[in-house]
Amino acid sequence: MRRLLFLAYHYPPVGGGGVQRNRRFAEHLRSYGYDPVVITGTGTRDARWSPLDATIADPALADLETHRVQGPEPGGDTGTSRLVNGIIDRPDPHLRWWLDGSLRAGLEAGRSCDAILASLVPYETAQTAITLSERLGIPWIADLQDPWALDEMWLYPTGLHHRIDKRRMRRQLATAAAIVMNTPEAAARLTREFPELASRIVVSITNGFDAADFDGPMPAREDDGTFRIVHTGTMHTTTGLRLRRRKRVRRWLGGVTPHVDFLPRSHVYLLKALERLKASDPALVKGVEVHLAGVLTDADREIAEGSEFPRLLGYLSHEETLALVRTADLLFLPMHDLALGHKAGLVPGKAYEYLASGRPILAAVPDGDVRDILGAVGTADFCRPADVNEMAALLRSAIERARSGAALPEANADAVAPYERRELTRRLAETIDVVLGVSGAPLAASTSTSVA
Repeated sequence: MRRLLFLAYHYPPVGGGGVQRNRRFAEHLRSYGYDPVVITGTGTRDARWSPLDATIADPALADLETHRVQGPEPGGDTGTSRLVNGIIDRPDPHLRWWLDGSLRAGLEAGRSCDAILASLVPYETAQTAITLSERLGIPWIADLQDPWALDEMWLYPTGLHHRIDKRRMRRQLATAAAIVMNTPEAAARLTREFPELASRIVVSITNGFDAADFDGPMPAREDDGTFRIVHTGTMHTTTGLRLRRRKRVRRWLGGVTPHVDFLPRSHVYLLKALERLKASDPALVKGVEVHLAGVLTDADREIAEGSEFPRLLGYLSHEETLALVRTADLLFLPMHDLALGHKAGLVPGKAYEYLASGRPILAAVPDGDVRDILGAVGTADFCRPADVNEMAALLRSAIERARSGAALPEANADAVAPYERRELTRRLAETIDVVLGVSGAPLAASTSTSVA
């Protein structure tokens, strides 16, 4: 069995969406001939983007060789200050701790490894992977959970900062033997922006779901007559409001994708649509509840306080979140808004667990892969992210359908299957096989933008 040095800061018992990808790659890679040697953090720092979740300390990971960077983990800057510090090569204390510690651990643990897989959260992990690749004499594979400087949701202080980071992305990814993007649009965007990278191995391997999470009996739910709308994960209310307040300054400074609106990636427009229905038909929305599960900001709470519908659950374990998803009457999937015709380079990680659940989905999303993926599954209704009128109409239809006892549309199983994490790990293993020249395992054409 070949050994794979796996750099993954986001790893159990840390929770959050990105952890699920790393967790299941680590577990399933052994089925495809790779024994992961994991380099990760202490697993003790509880932060907004890395909340602790003891329920995902999977027994299947217990016997993996795992090296945790020595703690304690220092506090660090967040947001704009962290971004600026990173661009001028002055990482904040936490980032420097991770980069220095993962390099030391990797040099020791990677001596007998055949390749490096680097989860680029944070993106600066690329530099550690490059240094390890040079010193150990083995290739590295970049796994991007978001498209880095090509991410329309990433805010830079100025256009100059964006250009600097884009050059860094281009330079560092050029050293990777393979580049894994997590949506087809992100993979296409990469090779459009950096044509020289098209000569390398560039593949799209999406986020996904675990079939085992949906195999058991349906979780119990009290039959209280309510119509339960569920949203899981973080929202972008705070950033959306701040961007709107500073819209003119932001346009002048650059550093933000033109015509992007973050505020719809929240509960703001859903509550507006429900209030509109309440004004026209109070009986219709009687008993409607909006369950919000995830780390909440003050702005999230303030928006919710003005409405009777929200139930603020806060952060739930992954197990509790899945139970909530499976018992929802309607799953709400909001995204940022873009100008018509502009495709999003992202698909929220929750989308894959939503589609696996078979529950109805209200997808308030822009053009892009998310519409294609959910449209093929057949359980979602779509509207533009900020279209309150259409959202209200879709809510009305969903509520009336549920109360009439009408049958729900069945998910297209063939469209769901490609997003199961064992299948996604198989595609990743194929990519590593190609990098290492392992015979008999060509990349599936459907996942490859280009193969060197």
